[in-house]
Amino acid sequence: MPGMLLGDVLPNFAVETTCGGMKLHDFLGDSWGILFSHPRDFTPVCTTELGRAARLSSEFSKRKVKMIALSIDSLENHHGWTKDILAYNCEESACCSLPFPIIADSKRELAIALGMLDADEKDKDGMPLTARCVRVQSDSRLDRSARCLSSTRPPPDATLTRSCGWWTPSS
Repeated sequence: MPGMLLGDVLPNFAVETTCGGMKLHDFLGDSWGILFSHPRDFTPVCTTELGRAARLSSEFSKRKVKMIALSIDSLENHHGWTKDILAYNCEESACCSLPFPIIADSKRELAIALGMLDADEKDKDGMPLTARCVRVQSDSRLDRSARCLSSTRPPPDATLTRSCGWWTPSS
């Protein structure tokens, strides 16, 4: 299953996140959005990547872009993982929460719909992990997409920094 193609309308999924329940279209509103996935909670690579995303969040906010992450672990795991992300990545004591929600997709429903699974990388139960994907939405449509296998770590900042460069600050 290829998942979404450029120009496809983002499914208006009802999701549970670290910031409560929401529907994706309501979360995005009239803003652009960037949805990024990671293979598992508590892995060192994913922890550093989400920490870097948190540090880059102000650049996305300047461009009126909302960020939301997705992982196939439970909401309970996400809340615990958030503490790890902040403890490892935040250099300021004022940094006490992630500036974006993390979607709990333990049934992989959204990951399947968006084509974010890595068919070659599996968990201990033989279920596919999510790949490192970035989906950029404008007007609830997929505008840009990038994917990296879950076993491959892109260079630091590669995906999000490149994504941030797609927009110019609004005047």
